[in-house]
Amino acid sequence: MPSFKFYIVSVGLLVSIISCNKKVDVSYGIEDIAVYETKAQKQKAKNEAEYISILYTNLFQEAISPATLYQTQNVLYSIGDQNVAKEMLLSNYFNRTDLKIPTEQYMRSNIEGFVIETYKRFLLRTPSEAEKTYFIRYITNNKDVTVEMVYSAFAASDEYGYY
Repeated sequence: MPSFKFYIVSVGLLVSIISCNKKVDVSYGIEDIAVYETKAQKQKAKNEAEYISILYTNLFQEAISPATLYQTQNVLYSIGDQNVAKEMLLSNYFNRTDLKIPTEQYMRSNIEGFVIETYKRFLLRTPSEAEKTYFIRYITNNKDVTVEMVYSAFAASDEYGYY
């Protein structure tokens, strides 16, 4: 008859054999992709300072100085109709020489890429297929459309005024 010690050693050996398994690393080959949240249901309106700051960054690719923001904000406050004030601000910005926007040649040579980049730059999302198709056709069929016009349309849109 086996001894009690034999049972303990057997059970201990059995437990150690069962519990010592090599960890298997499972990989599914998933690639990282950029995912953009849909912002079609934006609900929080940008205040004047946010609008000016974000617009300046979108057009000049650098942050606006606090002094310039303050001066610009005061000008916007002094104009009654905020839509007119924002259009005047856009016009002022597009008349500056340090504006950093794509060239007409780039827009015409890569219309689809331009449209996608513009949506990401201004609306922080990728365009739907319908939006992309509309803008590609519009730019293709209207040779007088400029980058400035497209950027103005995006910056003056209702969606651009919201988060």
